[in-house]
Amino acid sequence: MKVAVLDDYQDVVKSLDCFDVLSGHDVSIFTTEPESQSELVARLKDAEALVLIRERTVIDDALLSQLPNLKLISQTGKISNHLDVAACTKHKVAIAEGRGSPIAPSELCWSIIMASSRHIAPYVNNFQNGVWQSSGDLGIGRSLNGLTLGIWGYGKIGQRIAKYATAFGMDVLVWGREASFEKAKQDGHKVAATKAELFTDSDVLSLQLRLNDDTRNCVTAADLALMKKDAVIVNTSRAELIEQDALYNALVAGAPGFAAVDVYTQEPANASTEPLLSLPNVLATPHLGYVEKNGYELYFQIAFENVVKFAEGTPVNIANEEALS
Repeated sequence: MKVAVLDDYQDVVKSLDCFDVLSGHDVSIFTTEPESQSELVARLKDAEALVLIRERTVIDDALLSQLPNLKLISQTGKISNHLDVAACTKHKVAIAEGRGSPIAPSELCWSIIMASSRHIAPYVNNFQNGVWQSSGDLGIGRSLNGLTLGIWGYGKIGQRIAKYATAFGMDVLVWGREASFEKAKQDGHKVAATKAELFTDSDVLSLQLRLNDDTRNCVTAADLALMKKDAVIVNTSRAELIEQDALYNALVAGAPGFAAVDVYTQEPANASTEPLLSLPNVLATPHLGYVEKNGYELYFQIAFENVVKFAEGTPVNIANEEALS
């Protein structure tokens, strides 16, 4: 098959051990973002299968209508809002779903919680510029022991982060659906009586929610205004969980005092598209949650095997089997 791998920003896919799975197929790897939809169509016009790196490219009806040769989309990880499943089915494009892992996102989340609390990035940047032991206006950092970690969304990632917090001597406060409350109680953690309590009592607040109609804009300006002036809010899930501009305005106003973010409304993000990057009280990482070698080997191994199975006429892991008829 003619296979296109999209958005390999770091040009690492061909170096993975699992890349050999696609030997015998005609593989094109694109490492840059197309400047226009027409350029994307030109890249993909001959492709029979696409391998998507998570949610970096939106696949909708408008794009699919211009790709008559496309038969398969092989998704690394789980299907999310970037994929219009109904449109794929309409155009007879099968979607092969992969498998995710909470390990890398959980570790990334914890690393930026620690870095934010101790102001590691500004200390390092100032040191490299000849300034010893200064984080600028942020002042001295603080340890996590004895503080309260709030977690909104107690799924696989939230549960792992809670374990890290416990190991560091933090109290864990959970908010979410009833199932989250029950699981948190079983694990020995507190549950917030109200959403307001979660925002008021958390020294560090981590959002661990999937984006859907219920969670979009679920964090409001009023919620953020309840947070302590020295609190840290952490978003490694989806930018759209927070009302547009609410986090920027809250950080400028001084409550919460700091944010650590790994996700943005427009990605790839830059200083011209993301105002958070202009603030000194923000630690911003370029959506690294799932970007690490072991996770890539897992994601792409399954995605490539799904392509091979489809080419052999024995498709597996198809999310929209109607497209095969």
